[in-house]
Amino acid sequence: MATVVKTAAGTWKAVVRKHGWPPAYKTFRTKRDALDWSRRTEDEMVRGVFIDRTDAEQLTLKEALERYVREVSPTKRRWTSKSEVHRARTLTESLGSYSLAAITPDLIADHRDKRLALGLKSDTVRLELALLSHLYTIAMREWRLGLLYNPVALVRKPPPGPARTRRLVGDEEQRLVAACSAYSNPMLGWIVRLAIHTGMRAGEISSLRLDQVDLTRRIVTLNQTKNGSSRTIPLTQAAAAALKEAIDHPLRPRGCDMIFYGEPGRDGIRRPFEFNPAWQQVLKDHGINGLRFHDLRHEAVSRLVEAGLGDQEVAAISGHRSMQMLRRYTHLRAEDLVVKLDRLGVR
Repeated sequence: MATVVKTAAGTWKAVVRKHGWPPAYKTFRTKRDALDWSRRTEDEMVRGVFIDRTDAEQLTLKEALERYVREVSPTKRRWTSKSEVHRARTLTESLGSYSLAAITPDLIADHRDKRLALGLKSDTVRLELALLSHLYTIAMREWRLGLLYNPVALVRKPPPGPARTRRLVGDEEQRLVAACSAYSNPMLGWIVRLAIHTGMRAGEISSLRLDQVDLTRRIVTLNQTKNGSSRTIPLTQAAAAALKEAIDHPLRPRGCDMIFYGEPGRDGIRRPFEFNPAWQQVLKDHGINGLRFHDLRHEAVSRLVEAGLGDQEVAAISGHRSMQMLRRYTHLRAEDLVVKLDRLGVR
C-alpha cells in the first residue's frame, strides 16, 4: 500500500508498505513524482525485483571514500594504504559531490579523459579507476547499499603504460651504494644493498622482522607479499652481509624485532624506518636522475636472468605469478648479450 503526504516543508513524502518487504520512503518536490515512484516501487515489489536505493542516493562519493579510507585501506599493505589516500582525494575533487547512485559510466569516462588530458600516465588513471571500482564492490557486497551495478565496469580503462627499462649504468651503483652507506642513518645503505641483491619490494624490506631472516641458511621468508602468497628468498653473499650488519648493529634498541626501525612516534610506538625522504635526498645530492627505488627490483631481476637462472627460478625469487609480468621486469642489456653470444661461440 502506498501513501503520499505533504510535508511541512512543502515537499511530498511517499511511503510504500507491502507485506514481506521493509517500508520504503522517499521525498519529492512534486506530488506527481511521488505518485510515479510509489507505483513503480509497488510494481517492483510485486515482481520481486525491488532494491532500496535510498542509502546509495543519499551517500555521496566523498562520504563513501572517507569510509573506505577509514575501514578498508588500513587492511591493505602500508604503502598501498598511503597511496589510496591520495587517490581518494583526487576522486573526491572530481566526483565527490555526486551520490553513489548518481555516478554514471559517462561521468567516470569524463574523469578519465580529463586526467589523461592533463598529461598523467595511464597507469595512474588506471589505479584511480581501480580504487573507485573496488569501492563500489565493497558498497554492494559489504555495506549492502542498493546499487544496481558497478559503473566503473562499463568504462574502458586506459591501456597499461610501457614497462620501465631504467637500470643502473656506468658507475651509478658504486656512487649510489657509497652515498647511501655514508648517509647519517646507516640503514639506508643496508636497504639499498638488499634491494639490489634480492629484488625485494620497498614494503617487503622495510617490514622485515628478525624471525624472517636465517643467516645460517642464507634465506629470508616473506609472509606478506603484494600478491598475497608467501615466498622464500635466497640471499647472495652481499645481501647476507648487509643483513648481518643491520642485525648486529650495536645501537639496535633492546627488544626491537624490526630490522629497519624508526624512532618512536608521539604514541611511543616504534614503526619501520621511512627511508624514502633520505633516498630522494641522496639521488638529488649526487645527480642520479630518473631512478626510482622500485627500479632496483628491475635491476635485481634482470641480473638473475643474466646470471643464467631459468624463468621459474627467477619467478620463485621475485614472486611474479606470470611470465608476462616477469618479462616486464626483465631488461637485458644488449651489450651483455653480445658478450654472452661470443662466449657461446655464436658467429
